Amino acid sequence: MPAGCGAVMMLWVGVLCFLFVGKSETAAENAEDETPRYVEIVGGGRHVMSPPAPPPPRRPFSVLSRPPPSYPGHIPINSFEKTFLAFTSLLGSFLNPRRGDLIALAGETTSTPYFLPRLLRTMQSHPTGRAILRHRPEITPTSIPPVATLLTYPPTTLGYTYAKWLETHHLSPFTRPPVRYVPTSELAYVLLRYRQSHDFYHAITGLPAIREGEVPLKLFEFMNLGLPMTGLAAASYATLKKAERERVWDIYFPWAIKAGLECEGLINVWWERELESDVGGLRARLGLVIPPDMRALRKAQKRREREKDKEMGDAIKVDTAPVPAPTSTTP
Repeated sequence: MPAGCGAVMMLWVGVLCFLFVGKSETAAENAEDETPRYVEIVGGGRHVMSPPAPPPPRRPFSVLSRPPPSYPGHIPINSFEKTFLAFTSLLGSFLNPRRGDLIALAGETTSTPYFLPRLLRTMQSHPTGRAILRHRPEITPTSIPPVATLLTYPPTTLGYTYAKWLETHHLSPFTRPPVRYVPTSELAYVLLRYRQSHDFYHAITGLPAIREGEVPLKLFEFMNLGLPMTGLAAASYATLKKAERERVWDIYFPWAIKAGLECEGLINVWWERELESDVGGLRARLGLVIPPDMRALRKAQKRREREKDKEMGDAIKVDTAPVPAPTSTTP
């Protein structure tokens, strides 16, 4: 790991814990406790202000006494547990970016109480987003055709592009873990929708499922969706090789910032209904400009490196070739 990466990670985590999880409870729970300080009562022609009835006592929140879950699979956690899980998952996912379970846990513990509600409002302000929230579709084997069927679609469709990307990387779209630590079912669905749509983001941008491709895609997601884990994941840029860092910094980070800000919110795309759409037309509707082909750039760089190594090897052979001894002639 490059020098200073550990300190940078600790600074990120410290800022995160202070801003995102250093609160007493979630915003949703606090909103439920907000009651008017006074109630207006009309009687005898006069307006009398009386204090409200005291709220019902709340059960103490501890490891042995938790409130009931808000949805199937929900695990209520308090602020200390949330901070601890956020810290450990962020550190673990930074050290080992292949740990998808830690990345998912970090996403859950850093997205409330601020960022998921904002993403929810983004969906509520869009007609397709409202329809998605109303029907709550999920990407399952029953909601989209098999990959083999999608590969029979015309090559210009989103379905073919998506299936080809999955086939190239030997991935399944049905392996995303459920949400467990988000406080409400509606916010949990928004996060689940993002998780299940992540492969579509890869397919529509053309970025491969390798570390060099994940880093700019995470920054693109952060600029487009505003989830903190996606921005923090972009910090793993420091773990890339030198040539990869230069390529990401010079080409893909500027693209991710510009495209993420200018593109329509991808959370409002009903992907299951766009499988037969022309992928170029969909990108145009979303205002999405795709980046240069990363795989082509990587292949070109490797080809240049091989040619350079060959030239150096030929030069060494010439320099080390034996020089014939001069022959002497006698009169």
